Amino acid sequence: MRNITLKQLRAFVAVAHTRSFTEACARVHLSQPALSIAIKNLEEEVGGELLARTTRTLALTPEGEEFYPVAERMLLDWDNALENLQQRFSLKRGRIVIGAMPSFASSLLPDLLKAFRLEYPKIAVTVQDVVAEDVVDLIRDGRIEIGFSFDPGNAEDLSFTPLFDDNFIAVVNKHHTLAGAATICWHDLIADSFISLQKPSSMRQLLEDTLASEGMLLMPELESHQLVTVGRMVSAGLGVSAVPSVCIRQMEEMGVVCKPLSNPEISRPVGIITRRRYPLSSAAKQFLEIVQQHGIFSVGL
Repeated sequence: MRNITLKQLRAFVAVAHTRSFTEACARVHLSQPALSIAIKNLEEEVGGELLARTTRTLALTPEGEEFYPVAERMLLDWDNALENLQQRFSLKRGRIVIGAMPSFASSLLPDLLKAFRLEYPKIAVTVQDVVAEDVVDLIRDGRIEIGFSFDPGNAEDLSFTPLFDDNFIAVVNKHHTLAGAATICWHDLIADSFISLQKPSSMRQLLEDTLASEGMLLMPELESHQLVTVGRMVSAGLGVSAVPSVCIRQMEEMGVVCKPLSNPEISRPVGIITRRRYPLSSAAKQFLEIVQQHGIFSVGL
C-alpha cells in the first residue's frame, strides 16, 4: 500500500464523516469526479470496497468502518507533525542543547541566553555545564549541538570558531603576600603551594608544557577535577593557582584575588565547537546569530 496518498485519505475521511459526496467535496475542495477517483484509487490500493453506495444511501462497509478511525488518526498525526515542524522552522517551538565549560557557563553564557530568550521565548534551552574535554565529547556524540570550550585542536569531525584568547591569571588568597602585586610572574607563583586541575586535563597539560619550555617545573601540591573547587581551596588559604581569565567573576565571588600573570603569558583560544557535516537546527542557527551579534568577547583584568 505504498501508493496511498494524503489526498485519498482525506477524501475517504471526509466522505465517512459526512456520509455525503457533496459535503465531502466542499470539505476537501475537490470536484465530485476528482473525489470519486480518489476513493476508487484508495479502494483499489487496499484491495476492496470501503464504501457501500446505492442511489439513495451511502454507508461504510465493515472494512471501511474499521479503517475510518485509523485513517483519522493517521491524518491527525500527519497534521500535528507538519504543524510542529513548521513551528520549529518558524522558531515558535523547539529545543536546543548547549554545552559549555563551567567558567563560560557561569560568566558569559547567561547574557547570551537572556538575549536569545528575549527574541525566541518559545525555544527551550538545556545547558550542559561540563569540563572542557567533556564538551568536545558531547559534541562528537551528537548529544549537544553547540559547545563553548577551548580550541580542540586539529579535529576533522569538528568545527571551531574562535571568540577570544583567554589569558591565564593568578589567583591568590586575599591575605597572601602576592595579593598586593600589580602583576605576578610564574616563577613566584609556582614557588608557593600550587593547586591545579587533575590530569588528564588539557589545561593542566598546556601549563606544564609551556612552563617546561621556559625551564620551569609545575609540581602541584593539591589537585581537583573542577576549577570552582580550585578557587575554594585558594580562598581557604591552601595555596595559589592559575585559571583562565573567563573565571575572574567566579573567582572573585569566592573572595580570592585575581592578578595578571606573566613571564610567560599563557593563553588559549575559546570559541564555538560544532560537528562538521551535520546541519544545525533552526533554533541552534539563530542562537549562533545571537552570539555573533554580541561580537568578540572581552575578558581579562
